[in-house]
Parts: sequence; structure tokens; C-alpha cells
Amino acid sequence: MSKKILNIITSIKGDASFSNQLSNAILEKLKAEYKETQIETLDLSKTPLPYLSAVDISAFYTPADQHTQAQKEALKYSDEATKDVIEADIIVIGVPLYNFGIPAVLKGWIDQVARAGKTFSYDENGPKGLLTDKKVFLSIASGAIFSEGPYKSYDFSETYLRTVLGFLGITDITTFRVEGTAIPDFAENALPKALTAVKEFAF
Repeated sequence: MSKKILNIITSIKGDASFSNQLSNAILEKLKAEYKETQIETLDLSKTPLPYLSAVDISAFYTPADQHTQAQKEALKYSDEATKDVIEADIIVIGVPLYNFGIPAVLKGWIDQVARAGKTFSYDENGPKGLLTDKKVFLSIASGAIFSEGPYKSYDFSETYLRTVLGFLGITDITTFRVEGTAIPDFAENALPKALTAVKEFAF
């Protein structure tokens, strides 16, 4: 079975990034699981999407046949990002924890793909996510340990992503973590432990 995979990179550390290394392990497992995979990589650390402007917002809510040239230009980024998400079967998102939350470039991407009429809609029952039948893998990296213990409530990355992706219709979400990379007693085993979790997971 062929799968189209969207791989989203947000770390500024390149090959040294723990979130990137964990994402790569997830991608390898997916390639082994499915005979045919088409992987498209969006490296937001190198080519971030523009943050929302007044022109973007006005374009989102203006009928296409009434778009100004400025609105058409602004929509190119959002239209392409939204198309990639709609077409993907699986989305892998690398998420380094920056100041208890997601990188700004990832928030910028979310703002561009959260589009009324394209990725969500409203009806008499309220909001409805349109990105159904998709699977997301979150690859979260952090210097401290946030999955449990005294800092668990400080982590606003996973809860936010599950909320906003769920709003868009994506509820099949699996999280892998490489954590404690800045803690002497945990650092050495942090990545191997995370890679083992990926290896043992039934994809």
C-alpha cells in the first residue's frame, strides 16, 4: 500500500537535532512498513512560511473571484501548504521544545493551514475538522523531562498540537519523545531510549 508522507522539520540544529533524528527513525519504520512511500520534506527551519498578515486574513475570507493581486500573492504560501496537508496520508512533525512550547515556525505553518472551508468548517453543530483519515507522528525533543514528573504541566507542545490538529480533524496522533538530553543522569540514554520506543512500536 502506497503512502504519501509529509515530513515537517522545525529544529534549527540540523543533523544534530534530536527531534530530527527521532523523526528520521520514524520515517525509516514507515518506509519498512509500506512497500511504497512518497516522502515530501518541509524544512521550516530553512524556509519558514510567512507569518499571517492583514492581507492573508482578508484573502482567506474573500471569494476567489474577488481577490486582489496582493491577496493572490499572499495566498500562494497557504494554498501550497494546505494542499500538502490535504494530500498527505501521514504527517511526521519534529518538535523541539522551545520555552515550553512549539517553535515559532511551526505555529506559523499551523496558522497558514488552518483555513475555514479547506481544513475545517462550521455548520449548525459547530466546527468540523476536514482533515480526517490521516495519521500524525509527533517527534518531541526536550532538555528536561516533561512526560512525567514536576515539569509535566510546563509542556504546552503536545497538548496544543493535539488540540489544534484535532480541531482540523486529525485525532490519530502518536507521540514519541527524546527527553532529558540536558540532564547528566539521563542524557546518554535519552536518544537510544527514544529510538528503541520507535523500533518496538507497531506501526
